[in-house]
Amino acid sequence: MKQKKEKEKISFFTRVKTNKELLLLSLPGTLWFFLFAYLPLFGILVAFKKFRLTGSNFFTSLLSSEFVGFDNFKFLFSSGDAWIILRNTVLYNAAFIILGVVLPVIVALMLNELRNKGMAKIYQSSMFLPYFLSWVVVSYCVFAFLNPENGYFNSVLEHFGVDGISWYTEKSMWPFIIIFMSQWKGIGYNTVVYLASICGINKTYYEAAVLDGASKWQQIKYITLPLLKPVITILLIMAVGGIFKSDFGLFYQLPQNSGPLYPVTNVLDTYIFRALKTNGELGMSSAAALFQSTVGFVLIMIANKLVSKVDSENALF
Repeated sequence: MKQKKEKEKISFFTRVKTNKELLLLSLPGTLWFFLFAYLPLFGILVAFKKFRLTGSNFFTSLLSSEFVGFDNFKFLFSSGDAWIILRNTVLYNAAFIILGVVLPVIVALMLNELRNKGMAKIYQSSMFLPYFLSWVVVSYCVFAFLNPENGYFNSVLEHFGVDGISWYTEKSMWPFIIIFMSQWKGIGYNTVVYLASICGINKTYYEAAVLDGASKWQQIKYITLPLLKPVITILLIMAVGGIFKSDFGLFYQLPQNSGPLYPVTNVLDTYIFRALKTNGELGMSSAAALFQSTVGFVLIMIANKLVSKVDSENALF
């Protein structure tokens, strides 16, 4: 037994010495995760307390705050609009997940087929630019089009003798506007991910397909899409984990926080923000974040398990 432990100890230090360069390279990332991902996990306790700043620092305040159990979680479902809020959150994210795969893959395939690579880079850069814009900037650009008084769309409608639309009170239009703007802003980033994967495919596959007389569509169907499957699967699994999270700027800034639009723009993140503005409870905010993270983790595990049952090679683990 003693000899076995000594062998294990020697083996461990031998592996450390052998891989010391790789361990040194991974040290900054390890420290980052420890400081900003694992160490803050202690703050989960805030979700179960009625947090009040009573001491000279955070830890003193946390320890002295009253323990309230799951009371902080109740406010998420205490509102009469809880069902609408959860429905909006899930359905919007489901649309984002589906379109966030289909549209970028199509655009990436189209860019990859362009013969003029210079123009392909221009198209790629122009689509990537909106990703770097904040929703505050985008919301004012959209407001220039949708302004009920002198916006571009209403000016065009009035030119043809049609009454203008009160865009910021007409809720039937906004699910389409939100989905469109979300894809417009994010399609460039997702396209780059899939385009990089396509560029990494061995060209000899296509050369062999051309020799066999395969058309472009057949090359895409039988070579490109099957080899993109692992990337698509992994990104889908990760996206499922965020189905209860929403882009705050998209749902708050874009509709200009218009009250009549709440039935179609109010999601979990905006509901929490408005509730905190009203009562200022930090414990409720922490409870909501913990709820979102926990549900996301469970969904990732379930999605990964289902994928591993169908095709274990494309699962995360």
